[in-house]
Amino acid sequence: MGEALIPLPAGVFRYPFRVRYSEVDCQGVAYNAHYLTWFDVALWEFFRTLPWDLKAQVRDTDTDFHTVKAVVEYHAPVRFDEEIRVAVQPVRIGGSSLTFSLSLDVAGEDLRRASGEIVWVNACQTTHTSRRLPEDLTARLHPLLP
Repeated sequence: MGEALIPLPAGVFRYPFRVRYSEVDCQGVAYNAHYLTWFDVALWEFFRTLPWDLKAQVRDTDTDFHTVKAVVEYHAPVRFDEEIRVAVQPVRIGGSSLTFSLSLDVAGEDLRRASGEIVWVNACQTTHTSRRLPEDLTARLHPLLP
């Protein structure tokens, strides 16, 4: 069970977690909604290391990212107390959108437990209409594309 890991390119960001008791069901398997939480936390940490201050973007430009697509593919269960890692890689930069590929594996294993895709659109927080991505952000992200 699970999908064989393909080695990730150098520079792909990984963020570690330990599966907590509150994240699992009575069989000790992680509840499906937590995968999106782990993806979201890993994305925030990715931006922190970029470095890009998402809170400052909102404050200074009145724009923020809206999630317009969130996909999780479950390849094998994640269980209580396992040490997991979420890998984040930007894979597409549009005029107002960012697409990220995410994958989740367990430390020390060669199997992917889950994979996914998140698409964000930069939007005005007043009108909720799309806005161009900040040029300095795209300049930071372009070198990380596959």
